[in-house]
Amino acid sequence: MSLTSQSQQVALDALRAQFTISDDSLANITTTFLREAVGGLTNYGCSMAMIPTFVKEVPDGSETGTFLALDLGGTNLRVCEVTLHGDKTFTLRQQKYKVSETLKTGEATTLFDYLADSVDTFLTDSGSPSTAIPTSLAPNQRPDSSKPPSTLGTLLTWTKGFTAKNAIGKDIVKLLQDAFDRKHIHVRCVALVNDTVGALLSRAYTSGGCILGAIFGTGTNGAYVEEVANIAKFGNGPAAAEGGYMIVNTEWGGFDNTRSALPTTPFDNKLDRESINPRFQAFEKFISGMYLGEVTRNVILSLVDACPKPLLFGGRSTLSLNKQWGVDTAVLSEVEEAWQGIGRYASDTNTSDEERLTRVRDVIVQHLGFDASEVSLADADVIRQICGLVVTRAARLSACAVAAVLVQTGRARCTGSDTVKDPTAALRDEEQRIGVGVDGSLVEHYPRFQSMMRESLRALVGSEIESRVDIGLAKDGSGAGAALCALVAQKQNAAKEAQGAYCQDPAGGPPQIRSVENYAYLTSLS
Repeated sequence: MSLTSQSQQVALDALRAQFTISDDSLANITTTFLREAVGGLTNYGCSMAMIPTFVKEVPDGSETGTFLALDLGGTNLRVCEVTLHGDKTFTLRQQKYKVSETLKTGEATTLFDYLADSVDTFLTDSGSPSTAIPTSLAPNQRPDSSKPPSTLGTLLTWTKGFTAKNAIGKDIVKLLQDAFDRKHIHVRCVALVNDTVGALLSRAYTSGGCILGAIFGTGTNGAYVEEVANIAKFGNGPAAAEGGYMIVNTEWGGFDNTRSALPTTPFDNKLDRESINPRFQAFEKFISGMYLGEVTRNVILSLVDACPKPLLFGGRSTLSLNKQWGVDTAVLSEVEEAWQGIGRYASDTNTSDEERLTRVRDVIVQHLGFDASEVSLADADVIRQICGLVVTRAARLSACAVAAVLVQTGRARCTGSDTVKDPTAALRDEEQRIGVGVDGSLVEHYPRFQSMMRESLRALVGSEIESRVDIGLAKDGSGAGAALCALVAQKQNAAKEAQGAYCQDPAGGPPQIRSVENYAYLTSLS
């Protein structure tokens, strides 16, 4: 028997109508996604930027060597030593260094000098030799289409609280290399890659192959293997003439910034209007962990403020509910765990709905700041249903991105869509495993997120194709994946040199590999 009142149930039914996406709507969204993806492959300056990475190979797990990765986040700098064993496994040794606010907001040369000093300290403490260094920069860079990835990477904007001066519009690879050269540290930058590409490469190494790397966490993005012939914005340049395949960084968080296809609600509009980037990153605001808690907070407050009679908590609110970003997506995850009786709430005995809602109420009291007497079991039931609606919508929309990549690469046809040029043409990799690497707190930790995404993927591409999609966690895309990019970059550069084409360093040539101990470094601004 439902504990919610008739008025609460009417409100929930109205919310369900706004947040539920039909299979037909999913297909239409996927069609729009594909249209924007093709636009980004054709033109520069699109919301879905479809950035060519110039990474043209994907590891298969047989590669060996030792590499270093430099990963710069919002609070810490992480230097990693990654050893590839050639059997789809790797080991990692790492050290973190604090990044102060002064470094984040001062001169760019001071920041990059700190990066170089940290690498030098790590090498000195570990006794490791060095020959080469790859650089990873995310999320905003667009390499010159006529150059290899490691020779140019222009910083378009800072994120994660970085505002270092005299860096915007400059080549990040050169800034880092100049820092090493100033300090006479004998390392060299050899690649430019973002975390999403790293996720693809990491999963490819540990699973034997991968066509898509996707992040479903605080933010969202995807990178996939595309035919160079489909990257029309290359025109008739050298990259187009070379052909083959290349990993493309989609920047799909910016999909549908016009909101012509996404199922927008007033709660989404409020979030967007009050965000630091209104009318940008629309897709990300519908599906990523940074925003789901805020959407949920907006919905909750609408029921608290309902007239003529409040529908939640007797019209009472708290500091957390009244504060923008006051509800973290982790709270939604804990509500689901409490209701399902999993994770920290796992139990060996069957429990009644009343007992399950009591657990949910405890989560609300703990994280939203209510007294226990102010939260009824009916309130708890409403909250857990709201959380379910918001996250289910996110998981279903996430499936659209995965399905679109399968269709774009010729591995699937979208049900109810005209996205395939020749519906009679054979699909690629029929009856074969389709590798997808994922990373991020939502897909890794949120209960049932991946299963809900799979259910929607099945509706979009059919059960046979969905069953062959091997979705697995990408281990340390910003570290191991970045080191793998260094390996790929050196292989590409060696092949180019052998053909008499461009080389990494015209003056001295690329670093010579004297043994399987080939050291490289990567920095990730993400």
